[in-house]
Amino acid sequence: MLVIAAESLLKFVYVAGAISVALYGLNALWLTLELWRRPRPAYTPPPVQNEWPRVTVQLPIYNERHVVTRLVNAVAALDYPHNKLQIQLLDDSDDDTRALADDVAAAWRARGVNISVVRRPERTGYKAGALAYAMDDATGEFIAIFDADFLPTPDFLRRVLPSFLAAGSGDVAFVQARWDHVNRNYSPLTRCQALALDGHFGVEQPARSAAGYAFGFNGSAGVWRRAAIEDPAVGGWSADTLCEDLDLAYRAQLAGWRGAFVDQVAAPAEVPPQLIAFKRQQARWAKGSVQTLRKLGGRVWRSPWSLTKRIAALAHLGNYLIHPMLLLLLLVTVPIVWLNVPVPAPLAALSFTSLGPPLLYAFAQRRLHADAWLPNFLALPLLMLFGMGLALGNSIAVWHGLRSTGGSFARTPKFHVQASADEWRQSSYRLPISRETLLEALLALYAGAGVVGAVYWGNLWAAAFLSLFALGFTLMFGIEVWQSRGPAMQPSPATGTRSTAPPRPATQQRARQGAPAQRPEANERGIGD
Repeated sequence: MLVIAAESLLKFVYVAGAISVALYGLNALWLTLELWRRPRPAYTPPPVQNEWPRVTVQLPIYNERHVVTRLVNAVAALDYPHNKLQIQLLDDSDDDTRALADDVAAAWRARGVNISVVRRPERTGYKAGALAYAMDDATGEFIAIFDADFLPTPDFLRRVLPSFLAAGSGDVAFVQARWDHVNRNYSPLTRCQALALDGHFGVEQPARSAAGYAFGFNGSAGVWRRAAIEDPAVGGWSADTLCEDLDLAYRAQLAGWRGAFVDQVAAPAEVPPQLIAFKRQQARWAKGSVQTLRKLGGRVWRSPWSLTKRIAALAHLGNYLIHPMLLLLLLVTVPIVWLNVPVPAPLAALSFTSLGPPLLYAFAQRRLHADAWLPNFLALPLLMLFGMGLALGNSIAVWHGLRSTGGSFARTPKFHVQASADEWRQSSYRLPISRETLLEALLALYAGAGVVGAVYWGNLWAAAFLSLFALGFTLMFGIEVWQSRGPAMQPSPATGTRSTAPPRPATQQRARQGAPAQRPEANERGIGD
């Protein structure tokens, strides 16, 4: 009797997990078809404006010695009327980044750029707190935000702001641009991250936007209408989730505002070269998005939005729930195959949904990188293994997100890695391995035992499925241990750079020491003055 009950429980959990994973694939198919049937808008040059609005650019940073100068140089070179542009460097750092920030800001102020360094007495509320704190001194009607790893092109603002200024756009709360990647080809890991982000920015975001569904602000490379942030019905920045950007975007849309996505405008950024840093970033997004689901899921369901829009919104907010479902499937599939428990045959009909993610990534590459889509897409098998390997860390993050609000904002370190010769392992920002790495090794062995059992019983489908987990967790463990080799070096107190890092070209060395790049001549004149 006990054996029958155990088998029934295993089958029930397996079916629930399989259906959940199938829904994830179905959502990917749905979004891909939504965008496929809509032609991509042709690029149109930004219109000439007689009078450009005032814009404040906010740059929230925390301990970014390797990239703070690069960031400020890129933003100070924005081709926008200098008398309408304010730059706020929101520096919460407690290391030598503070001196670097002061130096590069002073250098640009000497050239006539309106830039200030904003520091708070306490780092309360992390990024959300910094953005809210700086609003009192912000002068712009629109607030542009760039994280430390971004390098916006000079024409970014002139190409994004028309989405706010066109006729009938008075209810646009935010405009999100696409992210591009300066170090896509640095390593297999960065190629996988670029492929995944291209899927999000090449299909998911434009599909939701074009279909009129709610979608999220991605926290960087976007612009907010100040009136939307300060709308009492919206409530401004809040730190009770770790995805303050997603939270604010959904509260704005629930209050009657709308977002706009412009995939014709891309802002280059650096993706993490360290696997543990990538995992930390993913865990923060997983925890924050689930916290937002807890916070706003009920409001979304009770909203006057159409049923389709509500379902799309909940699927979006619950996107990271796929990881605990995958981990659950792993945990129950191993005893199922060893006990040779039969599972319902109709589940095989759900296998077509597994085509969703590959089609989404392929379609994104065709839209964004038509000349290089196939080489980029060939990173998919490795991305699938990384996706399986992320199941543990993201499941832990989801669990914490379901149980708590807020939490510690664990930053993703940036290393100024662009060219293949750039080194990062000597940086003191490099993250150490943790107990989670050992758990990944144990899960690799657990999945491997399931593969053996599946082969023994002739269950080749289960053997293939469990092999993905075994390889994925082995890959995570191996790369984390390999990347942890060698001691991390302390920064040079004089410059804040890595004391033993190989020399960089003169232009990059000058940028790291705070010397400003050349500001475009058009910006000296003040376009649209």
